[in-house]
Amino acid sequence: MPGTKRDYYEVLGVGRDADDQALKGAYRKLALKYHPDRNPGDQEAEERFKEAAEAYSVLTDAQKRAAYDRFGHQGLQGAGGGPPGFDPSVFQDFNDILGDFFGFDMFGGGGRRGGGSRAQRGDDVRFDLEITLEEVMQGKVAELQVPRLDPCSRCNTTGAEPGGLTACPACKGRGDVVYQQGFLSIRRTCNQCGGRGQLVRKSCTQCKGEGHIRSDRKLKVNIPAGVDTGVRLRLQGEGQPGMNGGPSGDLYVVIKVKDHAVYERHESDLHCTVPVNVAQAALGMKVDLLTFDGLKTIEIPEGTQHGSRVRSKGLGVPRVNASGRGDLYVHVEVRVPDRLTREQRKLLEQLRETLPVENDPREKGIFEKVKDYFM
Repeated sequence: MPGTKRDYYEVLGVGRDADDQALKGAYRKLALKYHPDRNPGDQEAEERFKEAAEAYSVLTDAQKRAAYDRFGHQGLQGAGGGPPGFDPSVFQDFNDILGDFFGFDMFGGGGRRGGGSRAQRGDDVRFDLEITLEEVMQGKVAELQVPRLDPCSRCNTTGAEPGGLTACPACKGRGDVVYQQGFLSIRRTCNQCGGRGQLVRKSCTQCKGEGHIRSDRKLKVNIPAGVDTGVRLRLQGEGQPGMNGGPSGDLYVVIKVKDHAVYERHESDLHCTVPVNVAQAALGMKVDLLTFDGLKTIEIPEGTQHGSRVRSKGLGVPRVNASGRGDLYVHVEVRVPDRLTREQRKLLEQLRETLPVENDPREKGIFEKVKDYFM
């Protein structure tokens, strides 16, 4: 009886101002929950599925929704194409809502999913390439030898000898089967042939039934200057070949930069450490440093403290997709000798008497506290 029907908005769990997107989301959630495939033999679940489908069909039809909002279920009496308020034509988008999840076509329409003639894109391939920091600075053209699958020339990827294919008896060569489940007519990919519509009677002698031949492909790839570890370079169409005329996948070259013996990279900047002795740090000095731009003289100023760094602009890594380069930072490591000759000790003792402690009020306060503690 129409009077016993639940309110359609209540069925879908949405407000009366819900738009089409909200209705679709609510319906999809219920349909996935109560679909007969997930609840075999459960009559209540099938009824809930039908109820949600009916509510969705009405509320997504502007004319029917207006009549329902004004007169309730009575306003839908006499609607054609199914029970009151139920119009199967609205489910032309069922494949969008459910088909990708369950792998079927609803009501037997729209062409089969997964059929044997359906073109399939080939798989993508990953190739890890290790390069040096020197190559990062200059860029390079790398020659790769990439393992891949090539279509078998004898069987043209069917995996069968010429004339060695036979129509699948389960689906009669269609690639899918149709059966009734509740009030639905469901089209599924044939399990016996995997949707191909044909079975291999005699395997190809060249590819052993695989449809492809394994080979090594030589490729050249341009490595731009400035790349870093983790960068992926895409070579379109150089992945595995597609099936049934589908396009090939892509090849992704993933970069890994080797550690350098002297320089450490931080984004576009380079860092290195230069050890100096106490006298060199106090008096200042010039250091000849072999950089990626040749021999450069780096000046360490007088009075340089341990941990200080000297910056040389534009000697860093080239910036990818941008102009200019980063900087070079030379970190100064002041090393104190752990062994002294007599002469060195004598000189340092004389120097010690002439070098006052830094006149820093904070340091002076620390010394006074230490003195008070031990005195």
